[in-house]
Amino acid sequence: MHPLSQFGFCPKCGSSHFEENNEKSKVCRQCGFVYYFNPSSATVAFILNEKNELLVCRRAKEPKKGTLDLPGGFIDMHETAEEGVTREVLEETNLKVDKATYLFTLPNIYIYSGFPVHTLDMFFLCEVKDSSSFGAKDDVADSFFLPLDKINSEEFGLDSVREGFVRFRSSYTDVK
Repeated sequence: MHPLSQFGFCPKCGSSHFEENNEKSKVCRQCGFVYYFNPSSATVAFILNEKNELLVCRRAKEPKKGTLDLPGGFIDMHETAEEGVTREVLEETNLKVDKATYLFTLPNIYIYSGFPVHTLDMFFLCEVKDSSSFGAKDDVADSFFLPLDKINSEEFGLDSVREGFVRFRSSYTDVK
């Protein structure tokens, strides 16, 4: 089911004549308002310690509760991607990001309260001052460092994080 099918009324005038315009928009036949369904921005952080182990988290909430994840989350309004990843890492791990280096993006569908939220996940390599002072907070049940070669990518619950980890591990080990 396309996410736009869940929007039955025009957000501008409230009319029920809110109809499909094309594959990414709806138009109100009463007031003419056109709504484009665009992805939400989200971030994902790769944080390595001095032993080149990756910080991984265990999800505390649905979707995919109990599976592996990486720190990150939705970007707030009026926030840059770098500010968003820095805030999310602090909220979820108690680590302060000193530098966030953009790596790549991947599309994802994140199910929130039964609603498919299309996201564009931005992946960053994050440097932190003291990687030993981390802890699980917010949406994280547990967090721990693991050697890259000991992480089973299939344990990541979210598709984009799984694919992003595989891409990161491949490029990171190619460089080393």
